[in-house]
Amino acid sequence: MTARAEVLAGGSGSGAPARPVRVLVLDHTGELGGAELALVRACAALGPQVQVRVLLFAEGPLRSRLEALGVPVEVLPLDPAVARLDRHSAAPVSLSRVVRLLGMVPFMVRLTRRVRALRPDVVHTTSLKADLLGVVPAWSARRPLVWHVHDRISADYLPGSMVRLVRFASRLPAQVVTNSRATAATLPVPSTVIYPGYAPEQALAAGERRDPAATGSPVVAMIGRISPTKGQLELVRAAPTILARYPQARVRIVGAAMFGGEDYAAQVRAEAESLGVSEQITWVDFTDDTAAELDRVSVFVHASPVPEPFGQVIVEAMIRGVPVVATRGGGVTEIVEDDDGEDDDGAGVGSGTPARGLLVPPGDPAALAAAVLDVLDDAARSAERAEAAHRWATARFPVAGTARDLTGVWLSAAGRGR
Repeated sequence: MTARAEVLAGGSGSGAPARPVRVLVLDHTGELGGAELALVRACAALGPQVQVRVLLFAEGPLRSRLEALGVPVEVLPLDPAVARLDRHSAAPVSLSRVVRLLGMVPFMVRLTRRVRALRPDVVHTTSLKADLLGVVPAWSARRPLVWHVHDRISADYLPGSMVRLVRFASRLPAQVVTNSRATAATLPVPSTVIYPGYAPEQALAAGERRDPAATGSPVVAMIGRISPTKGQLELVRAAPTILARYPQARVRIVGAAMFGGEDYAAQVRAEAESLGVSEQITWVDFTDDTAAELDRVSVFVHASPVPEPFGQVIVEAMIRGVPVVATRGGGVTEIVEDDDGEDDDGAGVGSGTPARGLLVPPGDPAALAAAVLDVLDDAARSAERAEAAHRWATARFPVAGTARDLTGVWLSAAGRGR
């Protein structure tokens, strides 16, 4: 047994209890994106086998959320010009991009020194930027690296140069965690699929019922980061058809433009103006109280025009008992079953399994509008689907399972076994 393994085991032959595995989590952002909210929920559910410390590359509300849980957090600032590079602007080779990347060298030196000083048992990275930037510090500190991949590493989701880089580098970590089987299928290496879990307070209790009719007119809503991969534009384009049948309905788009999504947000608003539906759309900035938003909703829409890696907000809608319309593809098909489809165990409606929502083709506003109208037209059938979805999602995605499985990966990476 190596000296490090003896320490992890509490000392060879000492009989002393093993100390917790020290996990250092690296994230490039302090904003509250989907991966970051999943991290907060997972940290709140962890047991005594692990101690998590978080090192962020930018300030933001994530820090206070983690510190409120007692998680130590520090910030090692990354050059804002580099931090603002999104998946698309990072791809083209240009002189300005090369200059910005060279400017990262001092940051990498500081990051490597800090990781070595903290002496974690495991380095865990939880965003694509952190995945790539964490390789050298973990290697230098001689600590196992665990990647947590939340993006499909595919040319329909990322630029080709980024796909090639990440796929090549994915062979370097000791272990890789992915957020869905759809994400796992885009990597050339084995991974452990761990679904993001919901916190108990997010879910509607068994037997509890929402009353969306109490809000008056029907509400069709989308919640999530304003981004071309999320489908706000598709919902806006579906709105005229929906509003033609239900002129009293409201469309509610909740979310902020993050990670370079400002131009797309402007495009979505301009499209609403050109289609004459802007007065029927309510624009709401980012909120972390999705339950309050969902409880006013008649139909929840998830309209990604490209296959989504997972779709946490779909689960959040289901556990609130909200009827779901979503685009087919990616991790979404691991969550939602439509009237003609199969669930992730291959059991379709014909086998007696009730549908959990309606799936439509991606990038098809007409099909999206038709599915929303189906929900609004047949309240009884929609309620039946929503109830089936609530039962299934509350059993399938509790955060306790996420925390348990992450702990298993960290113990394995640290040499403790699982």
